[in-house]
Amino acid sequence: MKAALLALGAVGMLAVPATALERERDGFFHTGDAVRVKKVAFVKVKVYAIDHYMKALPPEKSKQAVIDAKVDKRLSWKMLRSVDSEKLRHALREAYALNGYGDAGKIDSFVQALGGELKEGEAVTIKYDAVRGATTMSSPTASVTVAGDDFMKATWSIWFGKIDQPGLGDSLIARF
Repeated sequence: MKAALLALGAVGMLAVPATALERERDGFFHTGDAVRVKKVAFVKVKVYAIDHYMKALPPEKSKQAVIDAKVDKRLSWKMLRSVDSEKLRHALREAYALNGYGDAGKIDSFVQALGGELKEGEAVTIKYDAVRGATTMSSPTASVTVAGDDFMKATWSIWFGKIDQPGLGDSLIARF
């Protein structure tokens, strides 16, 4: 058996067999990927491909552990179709509400990073910086940062908490 890699983070240590998951060149673990689909009438439409990365893995493999982890982590979307940003802002607001988060000031500030139409092929990145305790969304038109671990947990809950596509969160942690 190969030697274990150690992932150190604010939530503790986890020994990861080298055969299971190795760090990317940037030091992050790619924990999984998925495609976000939205049901429109009777048709399921692919909206974006999403990847999830963490600088350190949580002590247990669970969606809640990923939400709670106070480590550098990021979500990256690649749009699979063009979507008006107002639809995406509305969807994010609904997802925060579904997961019980209601700080309208932080939410409104954050979703403003999505301006205009997001075109097929464009990317959106959401990053949590554990040292600063801040979550940043970057899109082709803007970048917005919101402070607070509460906001990070609420943001990660959009994909790992209550969602109309429950298997998406499972796919985003499938690699570890």
